[in-house]
Amino acid sequence: MMAARWSHAAALGAMALALLGGCASKDRLPPAPLQQIKPQIAGRQVWHASLSSKIRFPLAIASVKGKFYAADDGGHVLALDAASGRELWRASVGDDLSAGVGSDGHWAAVVTRGNELVTLEEGTERWRAPLGVQVVTAPLVAGERVFVVGVDRSVQAFDAATGRLLWVMRRPGDALTLGQASVLTAYKDTLLVGQGNRLAGLDPLKGTVRWEATVAMPRGTNEIERLSDLVGPASRVGNMFCARAYQTAVGCVDAERGSTLWNVNTSGSVGVAADSDAVYATDAADRITARRRSDGVSLWSNERLLNRRLSAPVVAGPTVVFGDLEGQVHFLSRSSGDILLRLPTDGSPVVATPTLSDTTLLVATEDGGLFAFRPE
Repeated sequence: MMAARWSHAAALGAMALALLGGCASKDRLPPAPLQQIKPQIAGRQVWHASLSSKIRFPLAIASVKGKFYAADDGGHVLALDAASGRELWRASVGDDLSAGVGSDGHWAAVVTRGNELVTLEEGTERWRAPLGVQVVTAPLVAGERVFVVGVDRSVQAFDAATGRLLWVMRRPGDALTLGQASVLTAYKDTLLVGQGNRLAGLDPLKGTVRWEATVAMPRGTNEIERLSDLVGPASRVGNMFCARAYQTAVGCVDAERGSTLWNVNTSGSVGVAADSDAVYATDAADRITARRRSDGVSLWSNERLLNRRLSAPVVAGPTVVFGDLEGQVHFLSRSSGDILLRLPTDGSPVVATPTLSDTTLLVATEDGGLFAFRPE
């Protein structure tokens, strides 16, 4: 029944993802064994919380106004005080999830596998709306609106208080799309959303396109090989947004002008992080590379964590942080790529991009563990 509610493009996207995942599993090399390291910085776990079930959907942890928002497969949504780990509220939306969590600190939004957008206010469900399309990207809650992008690249906007549909943007595109979380964020009064291999700037009040910037040029001999949709998260430094195009490139866009600044061909399937100096990303073999933010020139690379199914990174102080398939959290020097610290979780894979709130770093694992660390 669920498949019948998908658009044709969404169904094809899921098929493509399954095919790509199957190839990856078959050809995957064993993970590099962890080498002993002497910690170069101090850091410790400061609190731990648990969700009610496992996390197998593409969770995005929301960090806003000193709070973390997370969710699990079974539709349980949790808000925590970032500094102490104190539970602020816990709710159930009564259905398994395919996307979430988006929040502005007041409203929290998730999407169910039944293709419904559900919005909560302080843990109480306020409304839900049918979407008519599969969604795997966490909603964006901003400006008293909730924005959703489907796997068919359509964008919908809802009033956060009432659930009223404000506009829908659908454009003809490729029949085959990627069933992986895309880019959905904001810059000033512009909504930024992945549209295939392009980052588009939309008017959030009308849904009209203001500009588009190409991050990658598709390569390959067939539709699957030419998939180059942007995958989240993107990373912002000032007016520059840097993003990954699936298995094709990493590039940066000037959101003020709506123009591409640079792109570099490289494989890889997870998002990137950036700071004032560099853009940090992994490739398909989990080789970590730092590239100069101004022009994409390689600064350093680290091959000590090959094939460890690294998460997208986050910049935390003087380090860039990755989680891996064994629940290990690796803190690398931003300047050299050396591993400065390694901290464990529960042994199950890290399943979301580690997320920072002030000095507290939250990591989620497949078994539903939420582990907060504080590097010192």
